[in-house]
Amino acid sequence: MERLSNLRQVLGKKLFDKVENSRILMVGSGGIGCELLKNLVMSGFKNIEIIDLDTIDLSNLNRQFLFQKQHIGKSKSKVARQSALEFNPNVNIIAHHANIKDPQFNIKWFKSFDIVMNALDNLDARRHVNTMCIAANVPLIESGTSGYTGQATVIKKNVTECYECQPKPTPKTFPICTIRSTPSTPIHCIVWAKNYLFAELFGKSEDNDDEINTEVTEENNKEIENLKKESQALKELFKVAGKPEYSEKVFDKVFNLDILRLLKMENLWKTRAKPKPINNEQYKKSLESNMEIDDNKDDSKTKDNQKIYTLEENINIFKNCFEILVQRQLKGKEVDPDFSMSFEKDDDVIMKFVAATANIRAHIFHIEQLNRFKIKEIAGNIIPSIATTNAIISGVIIMDAYKILNDQLEDCNTIFLTRDSSNVFANEFLAKPNPRCAVCRKSYFVLTVNTEKFTLNDLLNKVLMGSKDKDGLALSGDITICEDQRILYDFDFDDKLNDTFSKVKIEDGKYLNITCDDDDKMYNIMVYIINDR
Repeated sequence: MERLSNLRQVLGKKLFDKVENSRILMVGSGGIGCELLKNLVMSGFKNIEIIDLDTIDLSNLNRQFLFQKQHIGKSKSKVARQSALEFNPNVNIIAHHANIKDPQFNIKWFKSFDIVMNALDNLDARRHVNTMCIAANVPLIESGTSGYTGQATVIKKNVTECYECQPKPTPKTFPICTIRSTPSTPIHCIVWAKNYLFAELFGKSEDNDDEINTEVTEENNKEIENLKKESQALKELFKVAGKPEYSEKVFDKVFNLDILRLLKMENLWKTRAKPKPINNEQYKKSLESNMEIDDNKDDSKTKDNQKIYTLEENINIFKNCFEILVQRQLKGKEVDPDFSMSFEKDDDVIMKFVAATANIRAHIFHIEQLNRFKIKEIAGNIIPSIATTNAIISGVIIMDAYKILNDQLEDCNTIFLTRDSSNVFANEFLAKPNPRCAVCRKSYFVLTVNTEKFTLNDLLNKVLMGSKDKDGLALSGDITICEDQRILYDFDFDDKLNDTFSKVKIEDGKYLNITCDDDDKMYNIMVYIINDR
């Protein structure tokens, strides 16, 4: 008996044939992606391409069931393909271990699919896929989960709102003066330990300020200057890296001298409890317990990550982790002078260092201390992911795909999975496009040219202002040509008109934003470039 004969009876021959012959692109092979790929191969879809840049980590195994321990470190998309073929070997799955924004995944490639399914946790990638699907006029099923809740919706050009039609919340940042001088919550201490202390000692501080607002204001400006001085002071201490006194000097600087400096600013402590520095004598006394740390010990399998450590224990953890990280750093710099480390929540030693230093700082400022598990959740921006939630949402995606292929887009809704036991699913009609959306309200065109020869002047005079009988757009008025945030041409800036696309770095897969102010009307046009050498 045919494997999917029951499914054929349920769907009917016409829809089943459409499903079998459709081409599906699945972007992301993580939590939702694993469940979705399994569902796709068991639901009649035979031509699937998947793409994911990520590799498998130990922390993925509790919810991404296409992966096992022996797969750690391997490509998510390629392992997902192998595992899915064991469910149904009669499907054609092409796996790409790559970035969806790479030039080879151009608009022509997107147009080859009947449906695109997003299983991403990355805002930038979601925006890119949304734009490509709008430009290619391909239906997109967007989805996401967070703990016990989730949602799925359908995006179709000129029919529904797109991913950019509604503004997205900006990531939470904290003023640098709060992080550096007046922390009042555990997260302030965690951000300081991760984005300032760890970054300054072992990483690149300029790459680790996502959660610190360094916008120059009157209040922040002084703190930024102090931050630069303190960064330089830590760099000076690196001269004794590897020597026994290095950890003591760093500890004294950040937990004693820096705090003493803050105490001199008496106006800061008129309405706040004064911080209590930890001097050298306290530091040495705490080390007398001589606590050991096992670099290879996996905290996730012990009760240690649920424990609130004493100040003495945290000081011991600081010293031991610090010395291990310094040795890593010195060995790395022997090979590459520019070697640096980045924060990695699944690196046990790094996580212990960040947790210990965050809690030491919390102790100094009379702030509640957290266990290592909670600190890891906050520092790693971890939103608990539950396999059951991912499975439910992936099932909703499959049902939406059936409706799209059966020309029943009007029957699709935005589906919300809720924690309300009396109403697990909440439905909303698909919203209409936002007339002011900067993405889906634009006109999209594909321009295939030889970028080594085609110039901005050719674009302006032959394409944009050229007559319609010669395949031009016949625009008139003030025209501006931009690539991302870069102005390439406007009425007052025509220096680059004779430059080729290649010379101004307009390459295959780039978008050009064209605006034309024609007195009565403003035109917004997106031109997608394909290089035809």
